[in-house]
Amino acid sequence: MKRDIETLIADRKRLLGPNVSTFYEDPVHVVKGEGVWLWDSEGRKYLDCYNNVPVVGHCNPRVVEAICRQAGTLNTHTRYLHDGILDYVEKLTGTMDPSLDTAVLTCTGSEANDIALRMAEGMTGKRGIIATDATYHGNTALVSQMSQSNKPSVGFGLGQYFRFAEAPDSYRNPDPDGTKFADAVAEQIAEHEKSGTGFAALVICPYFLNEGFPDNADGWLKPVAEVVRKAGGLLICDEVQSGFGRTGTHMWAHQKMGVVPDVMVLGKPMGNGHPIAGLVTRGEILATFRKGYRYFNTFGGNPVSCAAAMAVLEEIEDKKLVENSRVVGLHARARLEALKDKYDVIGDVRGSGLIFGAEMVLDRESKEPASDFTDRVINAMRHRGVIHSKLGRHKNTLKIRPPLPFSVENADLLFDTLDEVLAQTLLQP
Repeated sequence: MKRDIETLIADRKRLLGPNVSTFYEDPVHVVKGEGVWLWDSEGRKYLDCYNNVPVVGHCNPRVVEAICRQAGTLNTHTRYLHDGILDYVEKLTGTMDPSLDTAVLTCTGSEANDIALRMAEGMTGKRGIIATDATYHGNTALVSQMSQSNKPSVGFGLGQYFRFAEAPDSYRNPDPDGTKFADAVAEQIAEHEKSGTGFAALVICPYFLNEGFPDNADGWLKPVAEVVRKAGGLLICDEVQSGFGRTGTHMWAHQKMGVVPDVMVLGKPMGNGHPIAGLVTRGEILATFRKGYRYFNTFGGNPVSCAAAMAVLEEIEDKKLVENSRVVGLHARARLEALKDKYDVIGDVRGSGLIFGAEMVLDRESKEPASDFTDRVINAMRHRGVIHSKLGRHKNTLKIRPPLPFSVENADLLFDTLDEVLAQTLLQP
């Protein structure tokens, strides 16, 4: 059934309920994807500068073929033996520190983060969790308590187990070596211990994407990792957004930040859009979890999902997409710096690899966020056939994280269009 936009929106509310979010003032009705491109129902083509889920490109032929081949052979759960899950976990853990040698596969990052928190309790016997104050880690009843950027208005009264440290902000509150952040976490650890809850884990995205991906130096997380380990807690790195070569320097952002987590959570891009997620950890942590919790996931690690995920790793490796991320990211950063020289509304430029953006301000001296202006820019770009979004505490940082096959030519189209949009938007009242 083909619906016009107005009918789509009305039926969406009727059938899915209110407050189901959409992007842009005029939502896009996408009907086709290929590589770094999307097409809407009217045949218009859009450059996708936002979606990290199709990490190796929309409808990637290798991934599509792997899904179809396995779906045509067998799909079942992991209480039956199958090679696919073992081959995948072996290849996945082969990209990490040797200590990260076991995995649990799930369907969503929310599930994986939920398990990670239970692992922390199982290992420490304590329940106190620390997260940053401007982040998002998922939407289970437990995990949603950490998500200050999308905080639930009702819940199960779990808030006493969670404390928050101020997210790093390299633009407004520089912390060159990470010691300020480590001190802030240490304060919250002390509060957990004082309250009797005790400290179990620190949960962070190692590149702090939702917080606006501040420009932290390589190795920046070492001080806080030392604080966490000294207190007997676990370091949980949520790499749902930052992993799979996104930063261009390493396969995983925690490697760039100089730490080895106790637990690493994976999600969104893992199956290029096929629903697979999971976590990787040390064998003794997983063994403790298995003894303490009876956990089974009907769809987690099924043969079709594992085939899709294996194809993603193979594509990243064969097409040298981490290196492509590095090269294109350097070019993108240079183009953004040139735009900053041209437009005072750009207060700061940051990013690494294929996660980059610019923070918009009303005044460079006061650094007052230009949040409404950022919205106008994003919507204007959408109407010119380029889609991206925003993030950060003030929702004034352009969020640009395209699929990894994104090219220098694609970046030039993005920034040529952004140049035009900035010029036009600044002229509007």
